[in-house]
Amino acid sequence: MGFMKCPRCELNYIREEEQYCSVCKREMKGEVYDDPFELCSICRENPVMPGKDVCPICYKEMNQQQGLRDDSNEDAQQPDVSIDMDDVSDMQEIELDELPEDMPAEIGEQISLEEEKSKEADMDDEDEEDE
Repeated sequence: MGFMKCPRCELNYIREEEQYCSVCKREMKGEVYDDPFELCSICRENPVMPGKDVCPICYKEMNQQQGLRDDSNEDAQQPDVSIDMDDVSDMQEIELDELPEDMPAEIGEQISLEEEKSKEADMDDEDEEDE
């Protein structure tokens, strides 16, 4: 009574008298098995971090390698990219000749929330009276 690899997946070991492993049997029946955790896409050994597809160990290694790449990129000259736009300090201010009717006379004037609510209530009352 020995063990051999499953002929279908060639991953799991089964007894010689069995045809397929339990995982393959479930798949052939159409059952879906939700694994409670997903394995890292890089090392395939450790569970992944929430919201990521890599484990914490591989993530740290990736960040360290990224940091080394960033350091080497800083040494290289970056080409100057310009989009031919004026600097904000050179722009002129736009002046409005007329203000909209619903805007307060002084823009700096603050309107209280209670005033706005009472204006809206008055407008709603007028709308109801018109109907």
